Amino acid sequence: MQMESRHILSVLIENASGALSRVVGLFSARGYNIESLTVAPTENEGISRMTIVSVADDVTMEQITKHLNRLIEVVKVYDLMENDYVERELMLVKVRAIGRDRDEMLRVSEIFRARVVDVNDKSYTIEVTGNRAKLDAFLAAIDRSLILETVRTGASGIARGERILRP
Repeated sequence: MQMESRHILSVLIENASGALSRVVGLFSARGYNIESLTVAPTENEGISRMTIVSVADDVTMEQITKHLNRLIEVVKVYDLMENDYVERELMLVKVRAIGRDRDEMLRVSEIFRARVVDVNDKSYTIEVTGNRAKLDAFLAAIDRSLILETVRTGASGIARGERILRP
């Protein structure tokens, strides 16, 4: 049995009504889980880029890629894990910041190169960007009882160097 690993699929897709739901439906119909999904327009009008993070073995991921390529709206599919890539995620964390906790939150934010983007008398909202491990490490470094709310975007990724995903 093959080991499951994390895969980051970069998918170019036409901006067509129902295209996103067909991609998501393909995953759910076959029992594949999507860990995170981000979609945004590209530099080409009419084309969006989806970044899908899923955990599967290589055989299953190959099947997922083949099924995606069969969808009419899908222009191109590329598994970023096949070569070097850059991955980033954005996280907003609202933390209780009263008394000495205020200074501690600022100290931890500085260590992680995070930014305080909203301040009031009882809380800070902190923006952290980086790979998944960095965001997880930030959460581990602060007192869990101070976390009021967390929002994460999911991964976005791009191949390093000369490799370009174009239609």
